[in-house]
Amino acid sequence: MKLAPLGKSGLQVSRIGLGLAALGRPGYINLGHADDLKHDYNPAAMEAHCHAVLDAAWDAGIRYFDAARSYGNAEAFLASWLKSRQIDPIAVTIGSKWGYTYTADWHVVANRHEVKEHSLPVLKKQFAESSALLGKHFNLYQIHSATIESGVLESREIAEELALLRATGLKIGLTLSGPGQTETLARAMEAGLFDCVQVTWNLLEISTWSALRKAHDAGMGVIVKETLANGRLTSRNDELKFLAKRKALDGIASRLRCSLDALAIAAVLDQPWADVVLSGAAGIEHLHSNVAATDVRLDNAARKQLAQLAETPE
Repeated sequence: MKLAPLGKSGLQVSRIGLGLAALGRPGYINLGHADDLKHDYNPAAMEAHCHAVLDAAWDAGIRYFDAARSYGNAEAFLASWLKSRQIDPIAVTIGSKWGYTYTADWHVVANRHEVKEHSLPVLKKQFAESSALLGKHFNLYQIHSATIESGVLESREIAEELALLRATGLKIGLTLSGPGQTETLARAMEAGLFDCVQVTWNLLEISTWSALRKAHDAGMGVIVKETLANGRLTSRNDELKFLAKRKALDGIASRLRCSLDALAIAAVLDQPWADVVLSGAAGIEHLHSNVAATDVRLDNAARKQLAQLAETPE
């Protein structure tokens, strides 16, 4: 898998990256997550499973890995893998995030799995934690789920602290969520602080297309998350209300001789502004199926059909 620039950040990334949200904690929102982990939530077993998936990702050419403080032990699992495999910091790009605190205490069912707080004390605390684990491999630090409502982009003290971190050579980004991604991205671009943006974009949620093209043209790197809509764009989704869209997707995938998930990821790779597209796979089989997207070539007929699947951001 060839490496490409992450905008004008100076970082190099593989076209497909691996997000560790589903590998770092027992409970996650992906369809079939429990089966992916074989219902074995012992921390040592989960670490070994995470390492196996990371090995498969490395062998497939993946060189961008994405974690967060709220992903349970994801950073710790990633750090132990980097150390045990003696991965050269120059050979890999690692991103993490601050703003959410994991609160499920290693339970699958919890009243709250994470708590969001975009305050200066949380930023300082979580940066110290991430830095201690990831060390010299740590390249990119992102605000986790920035929104207009959170007020994080209006905070002078947060901007000043992030600017100090950026002055040390660390790249600064933000991730977006919710129906107001376009508005938040526009505000972030005005700030002039961010090297890249991580956005939810998939065949069902395409509202940010023009904003991402503008950001990319301005030099921001673009990382795309939730490309499979947490499993909705895979063969695991058997919802009756999704039946018509599933039939259309299956038809295109069959014609192009690829899996449904590879088709959905290929549709994101096909966008001119997408630098790195995240796989959220929690198992080796699904990782390989996701990576096969790099071999899928969409034609105009497929693009036209896929464009009809979009829903409203809400």
